[in-house]
Amino acid sequence: MAKKDKTPEEEIGEEVAEEALPDTETIEEEMVEPAEEEDESLRDQFVRLQADFANFRNRTQRERLELYQRANEDLLLEILPVLDHYELGLQTAEQQETDPAVLDGFKLVYDQFQNVLDKFNLKPIDAVGEQFDPHRHEALTHMPSDEYPAEVCSNQIRRGYLFGDKLLRPAQVVVSSGPPEAAGNGE
Repeated sequence: MAKKDKTPEEEIGEEVAEEALPDTETIEEEMVEPAEEEDESLRDQFVRLQADFANFRNRTQRERLELYQRANEDLLLEILPVLDHYELGLQTAEQQETDPAVLDGFKLVYDQFQNVLDKFNLKPIDAVGEQFDPHRHEALTHMPSDEYPAEVCSNQIRRGYLFGDKLLRPAQVVVSSGPPEAAGNGE
């Protein structure tokens, strides 16, 4: 059988069709690759955005907590001198043999005050008899002492306080330089 002869228009049409239409597989690959790359890029952006938001949230919570803690510290530092004066007044009242009913009333108020400070995790530092620690104590002077060995706090002038684990105010103390005869021989 003889091949069917094609007219010149048909031959030109086939040639143009072959040149004009790219391979179907190539078109699908070109369309799929950018879509997959775009999806992967969007996923990556989404994951980064989630991580950035989590970091922002954590930083904001941490800053809020620090601000709260700092505000409490400032308030407590303002209250502590009032507490010091109240304690001095209470000691003086006890020494002057004030009416027991009045003393009991002052002690009740003092106990309530201490309970409020305990709720805020404020703990007093009692330094008498403790080894001198420059991180917790502020030495006002050294004095000889028969009762305490050298470098031990022999007297507390002003009570120190811890706010949680943080030193809010150091205790002002007198530090023993040892027995008087040992102090005299060292000079």
